[in-house]
Amino acid sequence: MTNYKIDPAHSEILFKVKHLMITNVTGTIKKFDASMQSDKPDFSDAAITFEADTDSVTTNNEQRDAHLKSDDFFNAAKFPKIKFASTGIQKRSDEEYKLTGNLTIRDITKPVELKVAYGGKVTDPYGQTKAGFELTGKINRKDYGLTWNAVTEAGGIVVSDDVKLQVNVQMIKQA
Repeated sequence: MTNYKIDPAHSEILFKVKHLMITNVTGTIKKFDASMQSDKPDFSDAAITFEADTDSVTTNNEQRDAHLKSDDFFNAAKFPKIKFASTGIQKRSDEEYKLTGNLTIRDITKPVELKVAYGGKVTDPYGQTKAGFELTGKINRKDYGLTWNAVTEAGGIVVSDDVKLQVNVQMIKQA
C-alpha cells in the first residue's frame, strides 16, 4: 500500500455561499490534514481521510468569522473538527473520478459525492513524488445543523442553504 500525505503549503480548502442571493462569499479553512492510501498507480482504489479545524475558518472579515465559529454555525469550541472519510472512488476517465464518502460537521455525518479532477503526478526538484487533485461538490449546510439565517426587509434570504466546495490538493508520496 502506498501512503500519501497532503502538502498544506500547496493545497487549499475553499467554500462559497450566496449572500443575499446576489453574490458569493468565499471562505477558506487554514488548518487541515489529509492522507490517502492507494495500491494502484491510477488511484482507482484510493482511500482518503481528511480533517479540518473549524476554528481556522476565515472569510477575511473578523466579525463574520466569529459568527461562523459560534453556535449559529460551526460551534468551533464544541465541534473542533470537520471530518471526511471516503467510502468509494469511481474512475470515469484518466482525469475524472467520482469520490463518495462520509462528511461530518457538528457530529452529524452524511454521505457526500465529489467530482475529482486528477491533475497528474510529478517528481519535484527535491525528489518527492506529488499528485494533484481538484475536488468540487455541493452540500446543504442545514443537513449538518448549520441552520442560522435571517430575512431581509423585502423577505429575501441572507445566507443560501447550498455551500459550494472547492478543494485543491497536492499529495506527497511517503517513503
